[in-house]
Amino acid sequence: MKLFLPFLSLLLLNTMTTAQSDFPSTTISNEQLEAKVYLPDAKNGYYRSTRFDWAGVIGSLQFKGHEYFGNWLPEHNPLNPESISGPVEAFYPVGYEDGDTFLVIGIGMLRKLSNKPYHFMDQYEIVDGGQWEVQSGDYQVRMIHTLNHESGYAYEYTKTIRLADGEPKMILEHQLKNIGEKPLETTVYNHNFFIIDGETTDPNITTAFSYDLEVKDGKGFGEKIVAHGNRLVYKTALQKGEYVFTPNLKGYGSTADDYDIRIENVKSGAGVHITADRPLLKMIYWASHTTACPEPYIQIDAAPGEEFTWDIGYEFYVLD
Repeated sequence: MKLFLPFLSLLLLNTMTTAQSDFPSTTISNEQLEAKVYLPDAKNGYYRSTRFDWAGVIGSLQFKGHEYFGNWLPEHNPLNPESISGPVEAFYPVGYEDGDTFLVIGIGMLRKLSNKPYHFMDQYEIVDGGQWEVQSGDYQVRMIHTLNHESGYAYEYTKTIRLADGEPKMILEHQLKNIGEKPLETTVYNHNFFIIDGETTDPNITTAFSYDLEVKDGKGFGEKIVAHGNRLVYKTALQKGEYVFTPNLKGYGSTADDYDIRIENVKSGAGVHITADRPLLKMIYWASHTTACPEPYIQIDAAPGEEFTWDIGYEFYVLD
């Protein structure tokens, strides 16, 4: 029996690894970074739920032997709204109050379950998933989502994941063209599911901002996590089933300068510096025992015929 158990464990691990590798993906790399990007696919994709943008799901990013992403849940289910990896983004629904269907950019037109308010943890039927096109190269992958619905909502959304030439930097480039008859007014946030070197959420994980933090309310603040000036520091490790949350980390200004975040694993010595070219609308912070996530929001407004763009940069580094 003692010989059989290790064999069974190895068999299960191999089965999980094989299943994981079956999802459509591509790998991009430069002189310093290597990233595995899962591709949007309505039948076989790594993520097929209705919360997060299907473009830009990053399963792994490695820099100088350090790993920054991975599965934060114990089991992966492509239809679970939360079962996703990487610096993934989510758009607030457009036209939810208009009728039986509504739009979520990066997914498509969805059908309401009932007259109850929208909830991101619900799984909605996709009635029109639009068309996806993928253009992949050595340093970048571009995903183009085109939707043209009879409701009057139509867009061309392009998201490019690009690795800078010769630098430990990844850029998420976005272009949203409104080719429909109705305005696209919404918000988008990046969940930033970082798991740096597999470290659970504990005092080894710190998050710093460009401004001094004002925490008005939130679960676990003061008990599990505290704000010291511009930094969030854990007093104790989060256990399985525990989480911390605050709906708005105040203190930021009205320019893009305050879209400036550093997340570090001081134990392994790996860090990442996040910036963007749009001002913050809101900053949420949430963490479970496996991942710590600053969630910056920006406002999107694209009238018919207009284009809205935004870039987010991730610069990876090793602590002295």
